[in-house]
Amino acid sequence: MNLVSIIVPCYNQAQYLDECLESVLNQTYSNWECIIVNDGSTDKTGALAENWCIKDKRFQYFEKENGGVASARNYGVSKSNGEFILPLDADDYIGENYIEICEHEMNTNSKLKLVYGDPFKFGEVNEKWNLPEYSFENLLQFNMIFCTAMYRRSDFDRIGGYDENMKHSAEDWDFWICLLKDGGDVLKTTKCLFYYRIKEESRNSNLSHDNVKVNTSSNYIFNKHRDCYGSENSIELYIKYLDLKSKLNNLDGYLSFKATVSILMKKIKRKVGISS
Repeated sequence: MNLVSIIVPCYNQAQYLDECLESVLNQTYSNWECIIVNDGSTDKTGALAENWCIKDKRFQYFEKENGGVASARNYGVSKSNGEFILPLDADDYIGENYIEICEHEMNTNSKLKLVYGDPFKFGEVNEKWNLPEYSFENLLQFNMIFCTAMYRRSDFDRIGGYDENMKHSAEDWDFWICLLKDGGDVLKTTKCLFYYRIKEESRNSNLSHDNVKVNTSSNYIFNKHRDCYGSENSIELYIKYLDLKSKLNNLDGYLSFKATVSILMKKIKRKVGISS
């Protein structure tokens, strides 16, 4: 059995941490370590995490100055020993067979770069999270893979970890592009479940209402991965795509948006040389 390192960054999420770590403790797969990283919290994160370390020695607790989730994940991975890495945000949780299924898939398919489970939203919204199917072409448009996907430690080292310049979110999107730009298989399996907490206020919900930060993060990704996107004109088309996305507020707007993006994407494909 391969050692799986679960990386849990936590910044003022103490009220959710027990539920998250309980889901780790209840895993059917036993060969794991859980690295809890307190990223400068001012709540009771430390006391709660230390209690879990007493409860089970597979939990390890570290503290660092606040540096953002990318920095916290990198720090956590640097303290880990597993062959496989599974990030898990402190306000989410996983089904009891999540690690077992993901580890099995990774271990039996050497071409597999990334595996993740079937997602559900809970909290302010309770429903299945219907994500688009992965393709690298789609990934260049938007991120359809949540952070709790298993990958190899060797790939993390090859990439150089999460980009700590990504201060406003989208660090996962950038990491997946780095991971997959040279190919590799991706699997979303319905055999295990991931639970994504929807809160009235969160980092991602706040970001979605801040067009400046959205465009700053996206523009950074497009410029960083210019070799994937092609010419500067292609990047400009994606910025138009983001501007349209930010203006959505009703169904009619969404349908109009889809039609417009379809036209833009055909232009991009011609520029980048992707066949339809």
